[in-house]
Amino acid sequence: MGADAAITLAHPDAAWARACLDSVQAEISRLEDIFSLFREDSCLSRLNREGRLAAPPPEMIRLMVKAKTFGDATGGAFDVTVQPLWSLYRNHFGRGDRDPAGPGQADADSARHLVDYRKLHVGPELISFRTPGMAATLNGIAQGFITDHIAALLKAKGFETVLLNLGETMGLGGHPGGRPWRMGILDPHRATAIHRKVELRDRAMATSGGYGTPFGPTGRHHHLFDPRTGASPNHFASVTVLAPDATTADALSTAIAVLPEDRAGKCLETMENCQAYVIREDGAGAFL
Repeated sequence: MGADAAITLAHPDAAWARACLDSVQAEISRLEDIFSLFREDSCLSRLNREGRLAAPPPEMIRLMVKAKTFGDATGGAFDVTVQPLWSLYRNHFGRGDRDPAGPGQADADSARHLVDYRKLHVGPELISFRTPGMAATLNGIAQGFITDHIAALLKAKGFETVLLNLGETMGLGGHPGGRPWRMGILDPHRATAIHRKVELRDRAMATSGGYGTPFGPTGRHHHLFDPRTGASPNHFASVTVLAPDATTADALSTAIAVLPEDRAGKCLETMENCQAYVIREDGAGAFL
């Protein structure tokens, strides 16, 4: 899915663990053939090109259903159909004569009118868009979904001590030393600095921040979009969500990054056993 990945296993049989890693890598590749925007013949890429995907694989159906559920749960803040906005900004800032202020209002409005997850039809025989020109990105949820899927596979194989970082992070069990897994939340203002450490034990973590993929030198425009306005939100420098599963952490971190702080707190209250740590633009950090 375009992210660096790492898997750490603790097991007394190293040969068995390496064999399991090989099978896991093959499974990750299979899922990327379904969800990735980076693979031209993936199921998602075909859906975006053709506006419909017949006989979708079961994983695609499950993830699209989850995506629509998170759209409802977050009042539309999480919306997988923001891809037209991504394409607009990528194309605009890819031009040599680009206006640093961003795309024109008419172009932004045209793209925004193609964004509405409620116009995404998901059925056992067909996934389709109800409006021509719509497109989806699963980059705000698929990494979490893949992480959960791989965690379940490894658990079924008997692994009890696992740290997965497949774009999002999941700690199964604890560190081999007996303590929880310790993870650092990056400081969005200092690329290599850790802002805060958190502990994971049978828990997932996901971080969203505009600093990850900025458009233009100011960082005002980036890869996160508010589906209502079509603009990049800048309420927080970064949002990290801790949740029981990586799919929830992934989707919720994206949604909270879109929402102003008062609405973000209310959204979080509806999610069971989830926490959000935000780093504000002034560098201050806090749990919502």
